[in-house]
Amino acid sequence: MRITLPTVPGCPGDRPARERIAATPAGGCACCDSGPSAGLPTGLSALAGRGGQGRRPPVERGLRAVHQAVLRHFAATGRAPGAAALEEPAAAHGRTARDVLAELASEDFLTLDDAGAIRAAYPFSAVPTSHRVRIDGVEAWSMCAIDALGIPSMLGRDVTISSTDPVNGEPVTLSSRSGVLAWEPPGAVVFAGTQPGGGPAADVCCRTVSFFTGPGTARTWSAAHPDVPGEVIDLARAERAAAETFGPLLED
Repeated sequence: MRITLPTVPGCPGDRPARERIAATPAGGCACCDSGPSAGLPTGLSALAGRGGQGRRPPVERGLRAVHQAVLRHFAATGRAPGAAALEEPAAAHGRTARDVLAELASEDFLTLDDAGAIRAAYPFSAVPTSHRVRIDGVEAWSMCAIDALGIPSMLGRDVTISSTDPVNGEPVTLSSRSGVLAWEPPGAVVFAGTQPGGGPAADVCCRTVSFFTGPGTARTWSAAHPDVPGEVIDLARAERAAAETFGPLLED
């Protein structure tokens, strides 16, 4: 039996050249070679991002200001901001929003579509995915399971995450209340895998980092996809990886 990868609109496999970072040899990932993410499973270190440097842009050239404005807009509306909404933080650094967005995309802090519109800004997706996140009544979407788990740490707010086991179709729900996550079912896990070939995390990780109702279905999925190296991660480890990756993104 072969279980196909889910079709997730928020995880496009084909990017304009300006968005793609240089590919590494097969089996590697341009965003998980060394640094703070070293020692994590391949799928999690890829999400940690950018050669181990993490997902927090530098202050210089308006990168952090614009990136944080993008994330706050997603959290408030569930949608990606247009360039016009980002002109003020970009102009404070003598740049246009489109220039800053292009640089952020080139460094894999976010991804753009062919028209230059934001398609994803880790942890958020601008289009529906398998991972729905409700934030104080606002419905948003995350790029993958770990991204979803990182949202309550990043925002310091209660959220509800709804996903589906790709093997048996059963729901996986997580509720964050006062910083504590409750999993349903309690034995749910994350499979953290990376597709070979290298490139942005949106291309190599998001379809292969998913929630499962338990280790059994995660192993079933892994066995059906021998070309996707990865590891089954328990809830404590998944929460910790998510908090370390996304928790600092809105800090000054």
